[in-house]
Amino acid sequence: MTTASPARLSRTDVSFPIDGMMCRAWLYQPDARTSPPAPCIVMGHGLGGTRDCGLAPYAERFAAAGFFVVVFDYRHLGDSEGEPRQVISIEGQLEDWRGAVAFARTLRNVDPERIGLWGTSLSGGHVIVTAARDKSIAAVSAQCPMLDGTASARMAIVDVGAVMAVRMTGAAMLDLGTMIAGQSPHYVPLVGHHGELAAMATPGAYEGCMAIAPPGWRNEVAARFFMALPLYRPFLYAKDISCPTLVIACERDTVVSPEAAADIVTRIGDKARLSTLPIDHFDIYRGEWFDRSSEEQAAFFSAALRC
Repeated sequence: MTTASPARLSRTDVSFPIDGMMCRAWLYQPDARTSPPAPCIVMGHGLGGTRDCGLAPYAERFAAAGFFVVVFDYRHLGDSEGEPRQVISIEGQLEDWRGAVAFARTLRNVDPERIGLWGTSLSGGHVIVTAARDKSIAAVSAQCPMLDGTASARMAIVDVGAVMAVRMTGAAMLDLGTMIAGQSPHYVPLVGHHGELAAMATPGAYEGCMAIAPPGWRNEVAARFFMALPLYRPFLYAKDISCPTLVIACERDTVVSPEAAADIVTRIGDKARLSTLPIDHFDIYRGEWFDRSSEEQAAFFSAALRC
């Protein structure tokens, strides 16, 4: 089903089914000068992010460069279906990526052989796993990617200390208990001020996240995610990546490991390229750093998807 968006004539609201739920998405049309069939870039946000948290400027930049763009919300988040709300399931989100790619391949005037993936933060790992599982993906761009959950958890514990780590574990266990009992989740903030109990509470994280969050964005997540994060290590899929891959690392990142970004490029080999920016995790979404990162990614996709 497709309905016209009153906000931008170039954007329509679309949806696709996955596991009995509907994921909501935006579809951007490419520049009118683009001859069909055209490539399509599929985009999803990071930890707890929704499509209206700073993704539209990237999608508009890519559409202006001649691409169809599908930007979707994960199950349980944003405008997509799924109960209870604000639950992050890594395997569930990977299934949403599979569904979004399958949907993109059915779109009129889209070349199903030229599908690119764009991910950021947690979804920077998701696009690596998705491309490793689907060998027909034609290109991947991952910015400030979460590629090693063990390293990210270690960074957080070093920052907040042992007492906070115990509190995080306790919150996760409490939430797992509510899940087993069939009760509503135990929530914690997705992002908090430094030193607070939250999924992200490194210095500057709250201010950086809120700078791209729209009014009404839900700053909470089911605490069970604390247990899942350390076990998620997308860099282990590097050997199965067969398409051109761009990885953009933020050198001052306090949320995810920039070393893991450099490591996966080495593991992938000649098909991969590393770009580094002298910034922290959330700086990439705005101002000069958005301009630089989006231009580099548009150029990368143009080269990788138009061959």
